[in-house]
Amino acid sequence: MYKVVMEQFERAADVMGLDPGVRTILAQTNNEIVVHFPVKLDDGSIAVFTGYRVQHNNALGPYKGGLRYHPTVDIDSARALAIWMTWKTSLAGLPYGGGKGGIEIDPKKYSQAELERITRRFTYALGDNIGPDLDIPAPDVNTNSQIMAWIADTFSSTKSPSTRFANLHVVTGKPLGAGGLEGRDRATGYGVVVTLKAWAERRNENLRGKRYIVQGFGNVGYWTAHFMAMEGATLVGVQDASGTVRDPEGIDPEALNTWVEQNDRSVAGFKGATTLDADGFFGIDCDIVVPAALGNQITARNAGRITAKVVAEGANGPTDTEGEAILRKNGVEIIPDILCNSGGVIGSYIEWLQNKRAEYWKIDEVLKMIHDKITTAFASVASTAVEFDTDWRTSAYIVALRRLEKAYKERGIFP
Repeated sequence: MYKVVMEQFERAADVMGLDPGVRTILAQTNNEIVVHFPVKLDDGSIAVFTGYRVQHNNALGPYKGGLRYHPTVDIDSARALAIWMTWKTSLAGLPYGGGKGGIEIDPKKYSQAELERITRRFTYALGDNIGPDLDIPAPDVNTNSQIMAWIADTFSSTKSPSTRFANLHVVTGKPLGAGGLEGRDRATGYGVVVTLKAWAERRNENLRGKRYIVQGFGNVGYWTAHFMAMEGATLVGVQDASGTVRDPEGIDPEALNTWVEQNDRSVAGFKGATTLDADGFFGIDCDIVVPAALGNQITARNAGRITAKVVAEGANGPTDTEGEAILRKNGVEIIPDILCNSGGVIGSYIEWLQNKRAEYWKIDEVLKMIHDKITTAFASVASTAVEFDTDWRTSAYIVALRRLEKAYKERGIFP
């Protein structure tokens, strides 16, 4: 994943002629934090866990990015994802930099009480490396609002009681009762659909009747399907780690979500569709592909099977370099991740502002703000692609890099 993100960065830097000094700075991360911490498990035994937090760049504002709990978490993946967050926040016009991290763990192997202790001990181990004006984590793969609440409470509890509420926004994606934002749970999926609507409008079309498939049916996949249904699109295939299901006549996203909630977060065995071999997923006949799971899912091995008109990257880094080259050769458009899934970080920004201002905003206001920022970014990417005669991913990088380049040139380099 790190190799992919650097190749994408180098390509955009070459196309736009990025300032050599700024290029040197952005090619490196600012800080890479690795912590090992012990936790007592339910049976009384002690386990030592490894956590990571990579802070790539903060030229535009505090580091911002998710924490994921997954066995594949390591320093390279955290580094790549932190760099992507820098581009994403810059592209969205937010006053943030990029950070990412998590714990190398399979959360399914631990009880809720153990996960709470692991989370609180990880927060303590990170110490002052995070903070509401320094580095602001958020939910990611296998983390949720409850975990964010534990982090916020632990962080605040280690500070002076007089600053407790001043530290509430050390994380975003919190439950509503703990300072969360109404609509934050659906922000990323909503943003995916906003970009798809903008894509369709550029073709003088709409999403009604469009057939689409979704890889991953967690938070992003479900809410994408929810809002796609509202636009009249038809879900014809879903894949997750447990299996693949399809129905050319359409899958009901709400029925599938109910099944997933009742069956260990797995789509396998869903009665409203037929089972398909995993290798056949990307070959399903459709107009739109939404990868909303993990990185490096569309590769040279399967990209040639995709006959859709567009790939909307709901996940971070779902398409590797070789896979993207095949898609472009075959005329498949790509809405890049740093644009397509930016609804989540925009929602986090709104929650952060809400906490700083001690205000509460309603969901309609939140979704409108997300819509406005994404459509503005989409228009910038589309026009920049024409300006440089390049693909949308490279264009999205150029928009982001221009903002960072301007900041460095105007502010200079200390000392």
